[in-house]
Amino acid sequence: MIELEGIESERRKHYFFLNPYEDAAFTKCPKCNDNTKIRKFPLVVHIDPQQVLLLNKKCRYCVKCDLIIAKKSELESLMVACFEQPMPEIIGNNYLVMGVAERRDWLDSKKGEMPQSETIERILVFKDVLNFKFVHAGWYHEDEIERM
Repeated sequence: MIELEGIESERRKHYFFLNPYEDAAFTKCPKCNDNTKIRKFPLVVHIDPQQVLLLNKKCRYCVKCDLIIAKKSELESLMVACFEQPMPEIIGNNYLVMGVAERRDWLDSKKGEMPQSETIERILVFKDVLNFKFVHAGWYHEDEIERM
């Protein structure tokens, strides 16, 4: 696994949430409740063993909180499509969304002009990876709210 601890603060950017919920699009930010926008981000995904993938993916984004929200099912579908032909044995392996790449780095990588080792050196690692619990709208008894 790639070591992320010693990365200096100027190489850290954005907060990240991998949305595991099929029925929650997070059109409002789970932190501040502002509307989220749809933006494309070149996500850097490390897949065991030693495979790095750059995906230019549409994600929900809260400008105020600097929070990127990527839907897990969409991300995994794109990964399957990328590896279905060239490396089917990698499908289903553990993965980690490490950060984002600069747009120019993503373009260079797409053209094959940047090796994986250089991609890893240049990524912008997430400031933090957050988790949110989705609660369906409705009326709840006070005891239920405390257990959520």
